[in-house]
Amino acid sequence: MATQTPSMNGRDWTILLVLSVIWGGSFFFIEIAILSVAPLTLVLIRVAVAAAFLWLWLLLRGERMRLPPGAAFALLVLALLNNVVPFVLFAWAQAEISGGLASILNATTPIWGVIVAHLFTADEKASPAKVAGVALGFSGVAMMIGGDFLGDIGRSALAQLACLFSTLCYALAGVWARRFKPMGVSPAAVSTGQLSAAALVMLPLVLIFEPPWLAPPPTAEAWLALVALALFCTSIAYILYFRLLASAGATNSLLVTFLIPVTAILLGALILGERLKPRHFAGMALIGLGLAAIDGRLLRFRAAASFDQHP
Repeated sequence: MATQTPSMNGRDWTILLVLSVIWGGSFFFIEIAILSVAPLTLVLIRVAVAAAFLWLWLLLRGERMRLPPGAAFALLVLALLNNVVPFVLFAWAQAEISGGLASILNATTPIWGVIVAHLFTADEKASPAKVAGVALGFSGVAMMIGGDFLGDIGRSALAQLACLFSTLCYALAGVWARRFKPMGVSPAAVSTGQLSAAALVMLPLVLIFEPPWLAPPPTAEAWLALVALALFCTSIAYILYFRLLASAGATNSLLVTFLIPVTAILLGALILGERLKPRHFAGMALIGLGLAAIDGRLLRFRAAASFDQHP
């Protein structure tokens, strides 16, 4: 029997728009904090504060952290794929590239998701539309990064590659996280567990490579950005995202990816005076077409329109 993508009500659209602002703002907050906070330290503060907030949220809800055998190790792997590696790489990259460009590269996550799901799942194989979407998406990435490689392979190009590797990690994390539902671990517990594991991983890394006693104290602006990044862009964002996922389904939830770069670019332009090159906007358009092909929404709309035009 064919299944239909759940429709979105007004509450779902509100959550989607709020999420796009929150996650688009994360690139803006990183860009402010990274000016006076080292990348590893930034990530440790982000995940530790977010984990503490989620533990408090579980306590207020009266929900216990019940972990069946094997769940703790699975949470550690999820923390590495979904928090530690991508958060560190994005923080390092944004010392070299703008938050707007980083957000565009972040929009390639669903493109990697098609490839990863095809390779590692039995029920989400790639279709011709998805393959076309992957090709369009990577064409957009090549358009954006190609100029940097043709000029010279410097830190800007490496920073963009770091962002792309981070999105691959996000895609792998999405497939890995499928195992928690059969285990009976709630989304709130998964979020809390992965952030707690990420904080435990980051703590020794910071003590070894970025000792706090040798670093200058963060500025007041950096502290405000870090708190906003942890509470809004990590803790609250996870809560909203899992609510949207349960109500509207995975396909509709991916629509937030279209809106995040817009928010990040607008914030960077209005507050930080950033400007992207024309090829960055052209690349973003190709990535958007690729995501639309993967989603299939435009094709379904066109087919429905053609049907309505015929008696």
